[in-house]
Amino acid sequence: MTCAAGTEKKPSPQVVTAAVIERDGRVLIGKRKRGKRFAGNWEFPGGTLEKGETPEECLTRELREELDLEVEVGELFCSATADYAPGWTVRLLAYRAMVISGTFSLNDHEEIRWVRPAELADYNFPEADKPVVEKLVSLGERRDRSE
Repeated sequence: MTCAAGTEKKPSPQVVTAAVIERDGRVLIGKRKRGKRFAGNWEFPGGTLEKGETPEECLTRELREELDLEVEVGELFCSATADYAPGWTVRLLAYRAMVISGTFSLNDHEEIRWVRPAELADYNFPEADKPVVEKLVSLGERRDRSE
């Protein structure tokens, strides 16, 4: 997958984590703040893996920083790779996560929403997040048919 992006130098592949947090048949998404890469796009909360961290540690830290949430990180839900610029590839690792406690503060997002999987296609996501969206939509459709 490719899409245009800024020209700042990033390690490649850059590993990022994302949380698939579900509640009452809906999934949590956040809108990126102005002035950030992919501003105005929606994403699954998470962030960049730092040296010496496991993906699970990264996701726990990022959700604490971004949303003031404590979470239990579950199984790997989906992984994807996207090429954004020459020499900059993102490897996204999306994990299921369960909120243990917290306040849902908007430290890194303009807004957050709980949306049904079928509605995710109505939101603009960066390329790396799109396979996560597709899997959630597909699982949601199967769940809807079985009810």
